[in-house]
Amino acid sequence: MIQTMKDIIRRCCAYGMEYKDHEGHTHGWITHLPAIELDYNTIQRSTTAKDFHDIWKRECDKVARCIAEEKDYNKKRHEKTHKEPEFRKFYQVLVSTLNFDNPKGPKKMRDSFLVSFNIIKLIGTNAVEVKLSEAFSRKYLVFPVSLVKP
Repeated sequence: MIQTMKDIIRRCCAYGMEYKDHEGHTHGWITHLPAIELDYNTIQRSTTAKDFHDIWKRECDKVARCIAEEKDYNKKRHEKTHKEPEFRKFYQVLVSTLNFDNPKGPKKMRDSFLVSFNIIKLIGTNAVEVKLSEAFSRKYLVFPVSLVKP
């Protein structure tokens, strides 16, 4: 039945997506949907099949149900593995050297974390602002929680 509906719409679109009537108004295939729906329902009533709205509402409900199930699954999965960071203002933390340039040698040979720095403030639950020493004064002060270790 849905394939029949697609065929009807495809036939409406066969001569272009838009046309102008004798009054100059532009029409597209969307303006024909009510007429297509009426014709389709008339055919379906004579053959005792389902109506247009019954078919399409069921499809929309199925999609909405699948999306809701996926949201629930992802929420449960996130809550199972996620833990809130335990940082507070003035805590000492180590900052990852992942994005730092190291002129002293290769990346494999350097330390994973720098010396400890004090947290100046928390920015939401996902970032911290630290007070860096003079050697790192040109670096940005805000780091994501994933690059900071207590």
